[in-house]
Amino acid sequence: MKKAKIKLIFISTVFLFGTTISCNNNEIVEEKNESKEVTKGKDVVYQVFTRLFGNTNTTNKPWGTIEENGVGKFNDFSDIALEGIKELGITYIWYTGVPHHAVIRDYTKYGISNDDPDVVKGRAGSPYAVKDYYNVNPDLAVDPSKRLEEFQALIDRTHKHGMKVIIDIVPNHVARDYQSLNLPEGAEDFGATDNKSLEYDRDNNFYYVVNENFKVPEPLNGYKPLGGEDNELSDGKFDENPAKWTGNGSRLAQPHFNDWYETVKINYGIKPDGTNDFDSLPDGFDKKSSEEHYDFWSSKSVPSSWTKFRDIALFWTAKGVDGFRFDMAEMVPVEFWSYMNSSIKHANPDAFLLAEVYNPAEYRNYIHLGKMDYLYDKVALYDTLKHVMQGHGSTNNIPQILTDLSDIDINMLHFLENHDEQRIASPEFAGSAEKGMPAMVVSTTISTSPTMLYFGQEFGEAASEDAGFGSNSRTTIFDYWGVDTHQRWVNNGKFDGGQLSAKEKSLREFYSKLLSFSAKSIALTGNYAEIQSANISTEGYNDKVLSFVRWKDNEKLIIISNFEADNSASFDLLVPGELINSLDLKDGEYSVKDVLYGTENVLIVSNGVGVIKVALKPLESFIYKVH
Repeated sequence: MKKAKIKLIFISTVFLFGTTISCNNNEIVEEKNESKEVTKGKDVVYQVFTRLFGNTNTTNKPWGTIEENGVGKFNDFSDIALEGIKELGITYIWYTGVPHHAVIRDYTKYGISNDDPDVVKGRAGSPYAVKDYYNVNPDLAVDPSKRLEEFQALIDRTHKHGMKVIIDIVPNHVARDYQSLNLPEGAEDFGATDNKSLEYDRDNNFYYVVNENFKVPEPLNGYKPLGGEDNELSDGKFDENPAKWTGNGSRLAQPHFNDWYETVKINYGIKPDGTNDFDSLPDGFDKKSSEEHYDFWSSKSVPSSWTKFRDIALFWTAKGVDGFRFDMAEMVPVEFWSYMNSSIKHANPDAFLLAEVYNPAEYRNYIHLGKMDYLYDKVALYDTLKHVMQGHGSTNNIPQILTDLSDIDINMLHFLENHDEQRIASPEFAGSAEKGMPAMVVSTTISTSPTMLYFGQEFGEAASEDAGFGSNSRTTIFDYWGVDTHQRWVNNGKFDGGQLSAKEKSLREFYSKLLSFSAKSIALTGNYAEIQSANISTEGYNDKVLSFVRWKDNEKLIIISNFEADNSASFDLLVPGELINSLDLKDGEYSVKDVLYGTENVLIVSNGVGVIKVALKPLESFIYKVH
C-alpha cells in the first residue's frame, strides 16, 4: 500500500477501541462497539520452558544427557522464584512442556516404555509430541513415581502466589508411541479400538496407510539421532503397522525428514476428501454464548477424538489448571473447538483459552464459533514490529493493523518472543535486546489484549549456542540445556539476580515497570486513538517513531516510542482537537509524568489543540500520564 494512501486513511478516522470517532466537517459521530467490560488492568502471561527454568548446570554440551547438562524440576519454582516472576506483573504462568512427551531416558522402572530416538527430535524430546496426556514429564519430577503429585503441588503453589496456571494441549497430533499409564476409570487410549484396516472411520482416532509399514524418514544434512551416539533402539526402524498419517498431514508411509515425523495426526471426523463427518453449527451461532454452544453439542453424536480431548482438558481443569494454550489450533475443525471450549467453560467459566492460529481470514471464526478467548497476534503486529526493530519497517503500518482488528482487539494476544520465535537479541533477529524495548512498550500498551513475556527475554537472552537438535537464535525446546542469562538471575537457586550484569538488571527493571503498570492500568483496557497521522509531517518526527493515546475513566495516557537505535528524536507532539475533546481537556497546562522513568513534561492545550515538546533518546519510550 502506498504511503500517501495510508496517510489519507489515518487522517480520515481516529479509531478508538470501544468507540469509533469519525471526523467529517468537524462533526463527531460516536459509534459504540460492544465489548467485554473490563474492571482491572491487562493480563500478563509469562511463558516458561519448564525444564530449562531451574537448571543451574552450565556445561551445555551439545546433545548432552541430563547427567551432563542438567534439567530443571517442578520444585525449582519455589516460593521465592514465584515471587520473582510475580514482580514482573505476571498474572498467568504458561508452564510449557508439562504433559508427558517422548524423551530419550530410561524410566522403565516406573513402568514407562523407552522411546525410540528414530522418532524423537532431540534427546529431551519435543513437548509437542505428547506420549501420555494423563501424566506429566518424568524429567521434571524429583521422584518420577510422584510426578503428578509434584505438578499438583506446583499448581497450588502458583495459586498461593496470586497467579494462574496454563499448560499446553496439542489436539492435532500425538507422539507416534502414545500410551497412557494413568487413564481415568472408563477412559480409553487413543487408537485402542481403531479399525486399522480402514484409512478412515469417523471414530478411529488415527488415519492409516493401509497395508504399508511405517518407515523412518531419510535423514538430511548428515543428521544422526542423538548426534550419532549408540543406542539399542537407534537402528533406523520403528515398528508401526500399518503406518499412520504424520502430524502435519503427510499420508506417506515414509514421511519426509522435514515432516513432523515424530507425531501422528488425530482424526476429527474429516474424511480424506476433506468433507465433514459431524454436525455443523447453525447460522447465527457466532453470536451465541459458550453455554448455548455447550447445550447444542450435548445432544449430538461426535467423533471419538472429540470426547477424548474434551476429557483430557476437563481432567486438568479439575486439578486446578486455569487455562490452555492450544498448539496449531487451525489444523483442527472449528466445530471441535466449539465443543471443546464450551465444555471447558461449562466447568470453569473463567478459563483462559489461547490458540496458535496464523490465518487472519479465520480469526473471527475461531473466536466467535470456536469460543477461543485469545489468538496469537503474529501475522499482523508481531511481524510488523519485527521489521521495524530490524530497521527496514515503518511505524506508519501499525495504526492500520489496529483498525483492521478493532472488533477483536481484546482477543489478540501480543508477544515479541516465544518458543517458536527468534530471540530479539540474536544476530538473526535484531542483535540487541535494547532494540526490543520500544516494541515491547507498543506491544504492551497499544491494545486491550493480554501481553506475553518469554522467560529470558527480560534479561536479553540471545540463544546463541548450538544445543544439538535445536538451532541457535531460538532457545532449544528439544535438548537438555542451561539458559545463560536466565541462570544469572536464578543465581544458584536464590532467584535474586545476583549474577546479572548492570545492563541485564536494567533491562529486567524496564520489563518489570512496564508489565506491572499494564497489569493495573485501567486506561489500557479502554479507548485507543492513533495520532501518527497528525504528527508524521511534523519536523523531527519520522516513521521510526510511533505515538498514540489510551484512556478510560480518569486515567489518560499519551505514549510515544522511538525505534531508532542511533538517533534521537525531538519534536512538538500534536494531540488533535477531536481527541482533546474526547479526553475532556480544556485550554490550559497539564503536567504529564512518564511511568517508566519518572520524566516530567507539560501538555499545553490552546484553542482546543494539545502540544507536548518531546525529546526522545535512541530506543526510548514515554508513557505520559496526564494529571
